[in-house]
Amino acid sequence: MNPEFIALNPQHIVPTLVDGDFVLWESRPICSYLASKFGKDDTLYPSDLRKRAEVDRLNYFDQGTLFHRFAEYVFPVIFRGEKTFDEEKLKKLHEALGWLNTFLSGHDFAVGNNITIADHVLSATVETFPEANIDLTSHPNVVSWLERCKTKMPGYEEINIAGAKDWGKMFKSRCNK
Repeated sequence: MNPEFIALNPQHIVPTLVDGDFVLWESRPICSYLASKFGKDDTLYPSDLRKRAEVDRLNYFDQGTLFHRFAEYVFPVIFRGEKTFDEEKLKKLHEALGWLNTFLSGHDFAVGNNITIADHVLSATVETFPEANIDLTSHPNVVSWLERCKTKMPGYEEINIAGAKDWGKMFKSRCNK
């Protein structure tokens, strides 16, 4: 990493946003910041305190639970050279997917019937799972929500699907699953 990046971001985390003299890293707070600063309205990041809290909760759930459990399951094999996947960690990942399945019950998107940044964040994570041979079919609300995201989110194909496919190529090249 170059010294300029290290000076901006002592944690060396990608992505890092520089907006004038303001520096912010980690994708979820960057989404919140950009939606607040540039959003045409408050649909993506609601101004209503309770809805915003739900969006924030789901972003934290994505980072602290869903993506974390995914990483605990796949990273030992693809990044640390372990030979087998831990089935107990897969069960923990499916537990988190079960919670997401429950959260999505009764509405079209993560927080009601409008796309929010929580949908963008969660779908970026979940879209990667099938590329790691993680079956989503036991979570029907997740499957139908992901399909809605694919058809309703502008740029979904170019961003989420293309990124997931690239990740899948790396995954398959590093493991025998």
